[in-house]
Amino acid sequence: MSAPQTQTTPRDPLARPVLGHVNLMADTLIANATLDDLRAIVRSMVASATPGVAAALTAAARDRLAQTHMRTSSGSGTAQPPSGALFTPHGVPTTQLHDVLRRARALYGSGMGFASLGLLACAVRATVGLRWERDGATADILAVIDADIGQAIQSCKEEADAGRAVGDRRGLHELRGAVAASAADVAAWGGEFPFERAAASLEFWNA
Repeated sequence: MSAPQTQTTPRDPLARPVLGHVNLMADTLIANATLDDLRAIVRSMVASATPGVAAALTAAARDRLAQTHMRTSSGSGTAQPPSGALFTPHGVPTTQLHDVLRRARALYGSGMGFASLGLLACAVRATVGLRWERDGATADILAVIDADIGQAIQSCKEEADAGRAVGDRRGLHELRGAVAASAADVAAWGGEFPFERAAASLEFWNA
């Protein structure tokens, strides 16, 4: 008598895998490796593995960042320190500004572009009232912020194309308002507007 056959259902390739416990040795490595070592390990793993590994990494990152972002968010949906804390009165960037930019990059780098826009708006708004030279530390960091906005907008477009952009978009309105306020302020004192690329991207982006 033949053994009864068992029926199997095909696995959905888009289904999230069932996660088990982390191997003890792997967990020991993760808990004790330096940040530089962990960065190098993750980069090597993503570069040498199949595309599915990179997708799994960003999916896990979104799950984690969605939790931490919600815990640190204000009522407007963005974790925003006081604008005056991001630059000194002389326009020198503070450690809090770098923290804001790191958080924004982690969000848009994992495909959460819309969640990053409010943080970038906070950085732009902090420049209103400042004065800076064409060359110097302030001008350099403003160029970096301008580039960050462009990358965040690209992340937003990919997020929308993937059908994940279903949440609060107040950060987009905040960013547009902050860029407009910066343009008006810089025009008033005759400086060079530092967010030209961001303004152009926002103008031609129908979101």
